Amino acid sequence: MIRSLLIRGMIAGLVAGLIGFGFARAFGEPSIARAIAFEERHEHAEAAHEHEHEHADASANAAHSHDHGDEALVSRDTQAGLGLLTGVAVFGTALGGLFSLVFAFAYGRLGALHARGTSALLALFGFVSVAIVPFLKYPPNPPAVGNPETIGPRTALFFCMVAISLVAAVFAVRLQRRMQAQHGGWNATLIAGAAYIVVIAMAQVALPRVDEVPADFSASLLWNFRVAAIGIQALIWTTLGLLFGALAARELERPAVRRMAAA
Repeated sequence: MIRSLLIRGMIAGLVAGLIGFGFARAFGEPSIARAIAFEERHEHAEAAHEHEHEHADASANAAHSHDHGDEALVSRDTQAGLGLLTGVAVFGTALGGLFSLVFAFAYGRLGALHARGTSALLALFGFVSVAIVPFLKYPPNPPAVGNPETIGPRTALFFCMVAISLVAAVFAVRLQRRMQAQHGGWNATLIAGAAYIVVIAMAQVALPRVDEVPADFSASLLWNFRVAAIGIQALIWTTLGLLFGALAARELERPAVRRMAAA
């Protein structure tokens, strides 16, 4: 059964990735193009500033900078097309496989939820804990935002926030199940949700802040890019939860339907 669910999860993830690619291509790429143009203007301005003080050396530096952009291993068109498609498709497929394994463990352990309900609930949990919570602390930035020398620490901090959010979510679910018999389903859910919020709030305060946005960077451009980024995640998780739920229901619930029809 797990093998069948894994295949269905990867298929659902691939479809979710393709839908996410379409959204990213339509709404994310324009912001990236504007951010790259902003970065290029800054590079030209810096080269011109150096030219005013160091005529010969600045001319050589400007020529070197120009040549470096022309010798990029992957063109911008490839990055925005095939590169983006490949990256999002691989991400969606891998996410779908992991999602199916989590579903196989959770199915039947979340009350009376059927396959579709379990899948939708897990997708909601995943979107909140993997996308929304880390986004609030470390939102993504377009090109020209951020110091290239700090990309390693910034990436580590982001994944640290993801790990904390996932651990807190698992803890909250277990807490809700333990308290349900004593306090009822509604009160247990409220308590578990409050515990999750407290843990996340503590993590948000404890982890260092990262603010490397240039003072003259367009606020509307930054906002549009981040909205597009979270929109891609929302589409991927929604598609994955709904599509995988339908595929899993056909695998898990069809035999029961057949038995009821035969009876």
